[in-house]
Amino acid sequence: MAEQLPLPLPDLSSLPSRVGIPRAQRVYVNRNLKMTGIDWVGFDMDYTLAIYDQDEMDRLSIEATAAKLVGWGWPEAVTSLRYDTRFPIRGLLIDRRLGHVLKMDRYKVVQKGYHGFRPIPREEIRSLYQSRKLRPTTPRYHWIDTLYALSEVALYAGIVDGLEARGVTVDYAKLFTDIRECIDEAHRDGTIVDRVLEDPGRYVHRDPMLAQTLHKFRSAGKRLFLLTNSRWPFTQAMMDYLLGGAMPEYPSWRHYFDVVICAACKPAFFEEKRVLMEREIDPARPGNGTLRPASHLERGRVYEGGNLLDFERLLKVTGDRVLYVGDHIYGDILRSKKDSAWRTAMIVQEMEAEVAAHEACAEDLHRLADVGARRDQLEDELRANQVLFKELSRQIDAAAEGGNAAQAAQLETVRGRVKRAVERVRGAMRGVEAETLALETVVSRRFHPFWGSLMKEGTEMSSFGDQVEAYACVYTSRVSNLLHYSPLQYFRSPRDLMPHEM
Repeated sequence: MAEQLPLPLPDLSSLPSRVGIPRAQRVYVNRNLKMTGIDWVGFDMDYTLAIYDQDEMDRLSIEATAAKLVGWGWPEAVTSLRYDTRFPIRGLLIDRRLGHVLKMDRYKVVQKGYHGFRPIPREEIRSLYQSRKLRPTTPRYHWIDTLYALSEVALYAGIVDGLEARGVTVDYAKLFTDIRECIDEAHRDGTIVDRVLEDPGRYVHRDPMLAQTLHKFRSAGKRLFLLTNSRWPFTQAMMDYLLGGAMPEYPSWRHYFDVVICAACKPAFFEEKRVLMEREIDPARPGNGTLRPASHLERGRVYEGGNLLDFERLLKVTGDRVLYVGDHIYGDILRSKKDSAWRTAMIVQEMEAEVAAHEACAEDLHRLADVGARRDQLEDELRANQVLFKELSRQIDAAAEGGNAAQAAQLETVRGRVKRAVERVRGAMRGVEAETLALETVVSRRFHPFWGSLMKEGTEMSSFGDQVEAYACVYTSRVSNLLHYSPLQYFRSPRDLMPHEM
């Protein structure tokens, strides 16, 4: 028999120890989603197709807004105060009455807060927000759920901190209202968007895989639409930067989409009966053009406004055959889930950092689990000893009443040992609690220096994480992560376990 030649196998030691998609680029599933049942895939533009450099955008917004605040009567000092763009995250709550910035868990219980950049003590948090039911939907509070709004928080905290350090009395409600008005004005008058379009490479990450992702959907027979709140001139310029010349099969970015709707005014698009308008595009000046009412949707045309009911009627599509991809929980996700059957994918740009932090503190999380198990064991031991102590006390009293002094003395000796055991266990529990607090602090700081994890607050899900779970069928860090999956993928959610099943 001829000798078998060795196969040209690769060096197995050089192969990656894990196969599959890196966790930071995965699509995470809250509810089962069969892509075979999706006919139309829609996309928001800002912070969805266009991934902005958050730090650069926040600096630009802060600079523009601070200058406008001076024109509204605020001290000139607001243009030179210290603003920390690292301070805010999504999911925060502004207390307009007291000037606090707060973070809640899924049950709307405030667990953490700052006044300016000063941490609010736990006792103050408890007395202000935990002793009574908090109503975050009242005018006193403002919910921060978009990346666009992070600069508002950085400005608010910086001005409160800076002016109060100078002895200036701040009207907290007026300050926040003025910040919101000024930042909206800076967007409307071009102060911000013109700077972005002058140097898009500074403010926007051009994803080299985006065009291939959209092409893959189209190749599988999916029809695509763009539904954005941005006006047509900005949409035209931004989409041309993102997709222009990316693939030879598409002469322009508009060829990727079957329908393009700008100035959609979400969430009003999902709630109100607004008229659909067609924009007449001047080839010589593609950023301009006149508007006229539209009675149909046609590939290659550009539309503005409109509403959910007319959109589905004109496309002859039912809501459950539509997947909409956006970044804004209220405007893109929550309203589309409440007012339609659209399936939803949320772009959570922060997921890459969130997953990296989670992996970095895996050992600490295991230690936390071990410490938690030890605490449970100590609590069981304490409870058993306390029950035994009470039973011994009852027996001692009975022996004394029966005149059996010897038995009472013997039981007293045993009770003394049990009492020392209770004190020992309580001391061990104090040590466990201190260790737990130290570990939780280390874990929290690995995620965010001020607020910890975006999706969690302590052992509970954060208010933001709760909304992602409630309203996003799937979520991921960027649109191009979908390129790792089949356009006919069956996204399956993990088994949802209750505490008694774990």
